Amino acid sequence: MTSLLSVKNLSVFYGASAQAVENVSFEVSPGKVTALLGANGAGKSSIMKAVGGLIPARGEIIFDGAPISHFPVRERVRRGIVYVPERREIVGELSVRENLVLGGYQISAAERRNRIALVLDLFPEIASKVDRGAWRLSGGEQQMLAIGRGLMSGPRLLLLDEPSLGLAPLLVRRVFERLGAIRSAGELAIVLVEQNLRMTMRLCDELHFLRSGRIVGHKRADELKDETARQQAVDAYLGATESEPRLETA
Repeated sequence: MTSLLSVKNLSVFYGASAQAVENVSFEVSPGKVTALLGANGAGKSSIMKAVGGLIPARGEIIFDGAPISHFPVRERVRRGIVYVPERREIVGELSVRENLVLGGYQISAAERRNRIALVLDLFPEIASKVDRGAWRLSGGEQQMLAIGRGLMSGPRLLLLDEPSLGLAPLLVRRVFERLGAIRSAGELAIVLVEQNLRMTMRLCDELHFLRSGRIVGHKRADELKDETARQQAVDAYLGATESEPRLETA
C-alpha cells in the first residue's frame, strides 16, 4: 500500500544545540492509525508539530507523494494535515459553534454547516451546548470539541497529541470510542501520541516506541494483544526509569 505520510530522517532542535528528535523515520498508510509511544520528553510532540509545520525540522516529510517540508501550516492544512494539540487549546471566550467555525475557515459556508452537523452528530455531548461558551465545557467535552474542530476542514491525516491527557477513565473511554467511530467511517489516517497503551491498542494498527528522541522499536498492534506482550514491549523498548515514568498499560 502506498504511504500517505512518509517521514525520513527527521531531526528537531530547540536552540543551537538541544536536540529533541534525531533521525526519526516512519510511514503512515491511508486509513490507518499509527501510534507514537514514549515517556515524557521522548520527542513525540516535537515530531507531531514538525509534521504539522508548527516548528522547523530537518529531514524529509512527504505527504501524498509530494515533499511538504517547506510548506507553511496553512498549506499543510489545505492539503489535509491537521494537528490537534495536547491540552486542547480551544478558545474559551468563543462558543462551541464559533470554535468549530474556526476549524473550517478554509471551506465554504455551506460546507461548514454540513461539517458542523456531522461533528455534533459524532459528539452529542457538545451538541446541546453548541451556543454556550467553550470555557463552560467539561474536560472531556473540551477534548471532543478540539477533535471536532480538527475534523472541520475534512483532513486526510489527523495528528492527535495526548487526547486522554487529564481526563477521568470514563471520559477517556468515551473519547476513544468516538475516535474508533471516526476511524471506521472512512480513509482518515491518524497519528496518535498517547501514554495510555491499553486504550491505544484498541485503536491503532502500528506502534513506534520512542526514547530520547529516537525510534527504538516498532510493533504491529496484533503482536501486542495480551498484557504480557504489552509489558514486555514497554520494558524492552522504553526501560522506565525514575525520570521516565512507565506508560499506562491498564
